[in-house]
Amino acid sequence: MKKVFITGGSGTVGESFIRNFYNKYKFYSYSRNEKAQVALKRKFPKIEIILGSIEDRLSLENAVFKSNPDIIIHSAALKHVDTAEKQPIEMVKSNIIGSNNIIEVSKKAAIAVTVGISTDKACNPKNLYGFSKLLMEKMFLEANNNETKFCCTRFGNVVGSNGSVIPYWLRNHSSKGFIPLTSKEMRRLMITSDEASVLIEKAINDTVKSGGGFVLSKKMKAVKLYDLAKLISNNIKIIGLRGGEELDEDLVSMNELEYTITEEDFIKIYSHKNDEKKKQLHSPISSKNSIFMDEFEMAKLIEIVKSKISKEEVY
Repeated sequence: MKKVFITGGSGTVGESFIRNFYNKYKFYSYSRNEKAQVALKRKFPKIEIILGSIEDRLSLENAVFKSNPDIIIHSAALKHVDTAEKQPIEMVKSNIIGSNNIIEVSKKAAIAVTVGISTDKACNPKNLYGFSKLLMEKMFLEANNNETKFCCTRFGNVVGSNGSVIPYWLRNHSSKGFIPLTSKEMRRLMITSDEASVLIEKAINDTVKSGGGFVLSKKMKAVKLYDLAKLISNNIKIIGLRGGEELDEDLVSMNELEYTITEEDFIKIYSHKNDEKKKQLHSPISSKNSIFMDEFEMAKLIEIVKSKISKEEVY
């Protein structure tokens, strides 16, 4: 059984990957959030939890060498757009220096596969968080070699993730009776945590088979957030855009098209151009031009989050 070391393993993406592949891998969850780590251990007794920060090179190195994993999934990050705008130094320490620590430790420990978890905000970034994730993608692709292989995944908003919009709205509506929305025109690409797990597993498998050096994404549906909010409550308060926030987000930009290779709904973005025009993605993907979810699909997302919140209350 191969061993997987996940930074930020107690977060939504890490926990989902553990849940979906619990019997396939031996897991080590590395995070500084003690409360979340203990809760994760209660849900998944076979995993090993390690307290530590990716910003602490020595702690990270010790944890990696002791666990001796075959695969590292780098999910830990400072993820809130407005926090990154207000505290860029903390964002740099976590998202850039922390990611560089992952690269250096992976190389020193000769880890076979290291996967970085990125976001659509890294495409044509308009905020500091997006810039930090774009840098992480570039760093991972530069670090890729035949001995220690690196790749990234890039996806939209993960439904129900910590601090994301649906759980925030549900709790705010329950406590204050209204839903705060930054703009009626806001659109976002959405992916479930299970879909994100499948994307990560594909990135691992493809890297093992043919080498890394790519950012893996997939076509996903968009959501009009005003329509989503109305399924929870009609008492919606428009509060205006926060610092660094945009009405739409890109998944693959016009400038990236000639670097892409498509495989059905999956898209790989390389650091070198693809000369096979037929395999390239032919138009950019964003929350503006993607297929929008219907009311039934959006209602299903809300039910997923409600179920997640009720389970978290048990722990």
